[in-house]
Amino acid sequence: MKSASFIFNFDSKDEAKIVAESLDPEIKHKIPKTNVEVILNGKSFSLKIEAKDISSLRAACNSYLRWINTALSVKKTV
Repeated sequence: MKSASFIFNFDSKDEAKIVAESLDPEIKHKIPKTNVEVILNGKSFSLKIEAKDISSLRAACNSYLRWINTALSVKKTV
């Protein structure tokens, strides 16, 4: 298994929670050949992605990072 881990730090617990929870539908849907774990910890959350091969890992990382960026962009707009 290949893996990648990311830690995201925010200004508040609420902001971290909103962004982390915005990933729930994607985590439940599952990207093929991957396992994803999000751990919320105060003003930060960690994202761990495991995949069977490097191309699946890259695809999953790109997808989750894009979804996080989208959540942050929507939050700025609202």
